[in-house]
Amino acid sequence: MTAPRSTTLHDRHEALGAAFTDFGGWLMPVRYSSDLAEHRAVREAAGLFDISHMAEFTVDGADAGAFLDYALAGRLSTMALGKAKYSLVLAEAGGIIDDVIVYRLEETGYLVIANAGNRDAVAQAFAERADGFDVAVVDVTDDYALVAVQGPAARGILEATSGITGLHRPLAELPYYAATRGEFEGAPLLVARTGYTGEDGFELLVPHPVAGALWDALLAAGTPLGLVPAGLAARDTLRLEAGMPLYGHELSLDIVPAQAGLGRVVAVDKDDFVGKSGLGTVVAGSAPVLVGLVGDGKRAGRAGYAVYDGDTAVGEITSGALSPTLGHPIALAFVSPAVASAGTPLTIDVRGTRLPVTVTALPFYRRAQ
Repeated sequence: MTAPRSTTLHDRHEALGAAFTDFGGWLMPVRYSSDLAEHRAVREAAGLFDISHMAEFTVDGADAGAFLDYALAGRLSTMALGKAKYSLVLAEAGGIIDDVIVYRLEETGYLVIANAGNRDAVAQAFAERADGFDVAVVDVTDDYALVAVQGPAARGILEATSGITGLHRPLAELPYYAATRGEFEGAPLLVARTGYTGEDGFELLVPHPVAGALWDALLAAGTPLGLVPAGLAARDTLRLEAGMPLYGHELSLDIVPAQAGLGRVVAVDKDDFVGKSGLGTVVAGSAPVLVGLVGDGKRAGRAGYAVYDGDTAVGEITSGALSPTLGHPIALAFVSPAVASAGTPLTIDVRGTRLPVTVTALPFYRRAQ
């Protein structure tokens, strides 16, 4: 069994008292203080996350856009420069290999960020799909660190961070799902207005040699504004409140996009893309679909807990928690389409006790604009 890898910021996490967990083959901070405090900091001020375990691929060449149109479910060739787009890597049968974010950085140059645990699967898929295209796909994961500043104070923190210079666009003018280049202490910097928390925020990609200095500079600028380092536990409850799927829970090779509420991500009018023929094999109206569930009290359902309609099992929870922001249990679950309408009363089995829940529209939490 291979030991988990550490990010270039590991020593800083240790110095901050982080507890660690193996996530996607990486030893990652799960918390520094308390899950609740870190979660609330992101909702009220800001949290600083090390997400250097994520995988990065550059896609360059005359056919870069056409290649991505074929390799991914969405239409990437028409993206404007500097924009980002959420997309999916599908298997031939239509199941999901990974969900990714694609950035168009040049006319013929893109950056794809994939999940840590799916790095090899995405690399293999890209290699197989590049045949016949004038394109170079390079796995640059080991060259860069990635950190995220998430929360309502995020923009002010970045604007106050010493060492960030030369941004091509002011952060105030950078829309959601867009990116701009700049420098940090003379090294190339990419700042993207993206995130996985449901809050405003930014993700910053820098070469490893300056990652530690960037982390320190962000903390120095952000601490007076309420910024705290935050781990994977808070990241998970934040993304759950925002109704965002997690690969291995809501997304897998056994799930097609429409089941997970991601049918809009698929450009079905494209002439061809990997997975197009397989998407029609799922029987409409019978495959389980992803819904939100809300309950009362403090006992939350967890992944794997059964969902019932009366005495009939109708589904299974994929993610669940007591929502720190809302104060009541929430969960994502795959259930029969017959009971998937908002307002439908169901029950969940929590360690032998049936607790009432109600199907609700996603997301559970939406930030004030």
